[in-house]
Amino acid sequence: MDTRTILSERLSSVRGRIAEACRRMGRDPASVTLIAVTKTVSPEVAAIVAELGTLDLAESRPQELWKKAAAVPTARWHLIGHLQRNKLDRTLPLVTLMHSVDSERVLESLADFGSKRGTPVPVLLEVNCSREAAKGGFSPDAVAAASDKALSLAGVALRGFMTMAAYSDNPEDARPTFAELRRLRDEQQLRTGLALPELSMGMSGDFEIAVEEGATLVRIGTTLFEGLGG
Repeated sequence: MDTRTILSERLSSVRGRIAEACRRMGRDPASVTLIAVTKTVSPEVAAIVAELGTLDLAESRPQELWKKAAAVPTARWHLIGHLQRNKLDRTLPLVTLMHSVDSERVLESLADFGSKRGTPVPVLLEVNCSREAAKGGFSPDAVAAASDKALSLAGVALRGFMTMAAYSDNPEDARPTFAELRRLRDEQQLRTGLALPELSMGMSGDFEIAVEEGATLVRIGTTLFEGLGG
């Protein structure tokens, strides 16, 4: 099969699995956005994904996002990796949502940019719910203070939270991580009175569990693109 056919079938399969997970929980499948993580494939392959109707695409490296955004300008680009301050000016005009805001220093840099351009930068706070030393993000205990910081900055718009579960061959092992992020989000909504609609959680190995636990954004790479590096 050619790349377009393979991608069409894989996208259909993933969307079907999302819909089934939503059905189990009484959710509307439209409440979950599939984000295709294109970091292992060429701009040409990323363009096919957009042509097939999946317009939310993600990169972890700003340089790759620049290249692919130029090739696929119709996409809504998400940054899911670290953004250095010297790459803000070139990156943020291309980005629909920053998923990986992992420190107050990053928040302040984003807010400075948003204030200068007159439009707040939409952000998610990355939370290390798996408590792995190798992972970045705010600790769960720091979420309230980080949320307050974000809400105090006119140059950013806090939309919710993001996390990654620890790797496991058993998707069920991810459930406590995702449940904790949802609980933290719910606590912050109640505490602040503000809507924080987005939960970015779930990847190829565990996205159905994430949907069951309330994910609104799932970040899928390997399941869509394995073997399609060109």
